[in-house]
Amino acid sequence: MDLLESFGIALGLGLLVGLQREWVQKRIAGIRTFALVSLFGALAGLLGLSHGGWVLGAAFVALGALVVVAHITEWRSPEPDSGLTTEVAMLVMFATGALTVLDHRLEAVVIAGSVMVLLQSKKTLHGMVRRIGEDDLREIARLVLAALVILPALPNREMGYLGVLNPFSIWLMVVLIVGISLAAYLAGKFLGAGRGAALSGFLGGLVSSTATTASLARRSRDRGACGICLAAIALIASAVVFVRVIVEVVIAAPGHMELLLPPLLAMMAWFGLVAAVSHRLSEKQSQHHTDEPPPSELKSAVLFGLLYAVVLVVVAAARQHWGNSGLYAAAALSGLTDMDAITLSTARLVSTGNLEAATGWRMILLGGMANMAFKMALAMLLGARAFVKPVLTGFSVALVGGVLILALWP
Repeated sequence: MDLLESFGIALGLGLLVGLQREWVQKRIAGIRTFALVSLFGALAGLLGLSHGGWVLGAAFVALGALVVVAHITEWRSPEPDSGLTTEVAMLVMFATGALTVLDHRLEAVVIAGSVMVLLQSKKTLHGMVRRIGEDDLREIARLVLAALVILPALPNREMGYLGVLNPFSIWLMVVLIVGISLAAYLAGKFLGAGRGAALSGFLGGLVSSTATTASLARRSRDRGACGICLAAIALIASAVVFVRVIVEVVIAAPGHMELLLPPLLAMMAWFGLVAAVSHRLSEKQSQHHTDEPPPSELKSAVLFGLLYAVVLVVVAAARQHWGNSGLYAAAALSGLTDMDAITLSTARLVSTGNLEAATGWRMILLGGMANMAFKMALAMLLGARAFVKPVLTGFSVALVGGVLILALWP
């Protein structure tokens, strides 16, 4: 499994660099070729461990020869589809064949299958790259900078006030949120414009339900806007927040899921039912989607990291000086505009043993309810009457469910 993981990392890094090269107009190697080259390098390294370093040197010479031949071919007969994909694939399969006699048959099968998928996915991969704009590529590069360059360089130990600030963990949460937002944006771009309330609400909830609610409230004042349709999107987006909350809890506190998840799942199911009813009542044919720039920016990531660190300190200080009552106040304040910070920080405290799970899920749920109250205020401040009434009704019903869970859950 370690060997397969190494091959997977090599393949992924090749795809990453190849994505940028594929986007460039004049190049002899694109997304598939770079993936194959990285995979060939990993195979050569493995064979070198068994037969000596000369194998790696020979592989480098062979690849260099291919590059020279490709350049000569391009000068003599420039074609828009010329490249090194087939030639590098032959090198990869040669090394893969060598693996089969070195007791690495499973790895050889996996690599051969991956090569076939890469070769077959030419139109799909090239079409995907062509739909990625310069702004999208820049945001992907910033995510790579945050995840693969900055994150590994940060110290992974507790420090600072009350010993709750871990630079590595704080930046990891930044990468998590930025990655979720960028993935949601790209999914909306490639899945095709989000043609219904359900898809628009789902993608809006993944990116930012608060921003989605504010945008819908403003649009509800436009002439001919369908208030209940926009309200349904806002409610779906807010319900999806609890899906994101559950994913974050699973990632940040995997050892405490049996205590943290059941009440949050109950809230998600209740809010999902409310959103489903509102969607059923709305006009499904309406389209409410606009093209937006990529949501992840390094500046926003840094601001979130600062907010996350502040929440960690506030929660720790409240726990030390005021007990559970102070914790709940901090949760409500933190959840007003952002659920990710209070969810991730609370789950982190539960995971490290600094907070009881029963208190943790109540803090997260209270933060979610405060977030709903904030969005109700946004709707009343910015929205038209036809939008405000169904939004307030839906959020109010969801809040009743949250209060009952807080009061009755054992």
